[in-house]
Amino acid sequence: MTRVWEWNRPVTVREVLEDLQKERSIAYTTVMTVLDNLHQKGWVRREAEGRAYRYEAVSTRAAYSAALMNEAWSASDNPAAALVAFFGMMSPEQRQALWDAVRMVQSDLPREPAAPAAPAEGAGRAEEPAPPEGTREGTSEGTREEIPEETAEETAEERGGEAAEGAGGEPGANPADKGR
Repeated sequence: MTRVWEWNRPVTVREVLEDLQKERSIAYTTVMTVLDNLHQKGWVRREAEGRAYRYEAVSTRAAYSAALMNEAWSASDNPAAALVAFFGMMSPEQRQALWDAVRMVQSDLPREPAAPAAPAEGAGRAEEPAPPEGTREGTSEGTREEIPEETAEETAEERGGEAAEGAGGEPGANPADKGR
């Protein structure tokens, strides 16, 4: 396929053979068999010219590469992780080519509709749902920490008493700093 793509026009077995023989010894029948196999697989089309055929690529090398990448990506059980791993293997030049391609595709896509405007101050804004019973918020990441229901009340009482006094009885001191 490489030779057919490089010539970028319909080629005969003889032309491909002569081109390949510049680099290595190869038989006419080998080239003829490979081109016939490519035709049977649908990668090249052929047109009779006298007693020979002229072979031409059905798709470009870029389209073939894209189909291979799509096939591999689609076969992954975690496509996002596969893409991250693939991007990690790229050279800086390949990453730049990727960004260029993304920009080209984005310029061809219709723009997404604008997000709805935020409601006016005091208008019925949707409130965030309350955390489920037995959980509490307040970690630095804003996640919810599970607390067994039987200890939820005890924990609140303990925090209430300690929060008022702080560590060592100092108002506003962090209880986690106690003993430091």
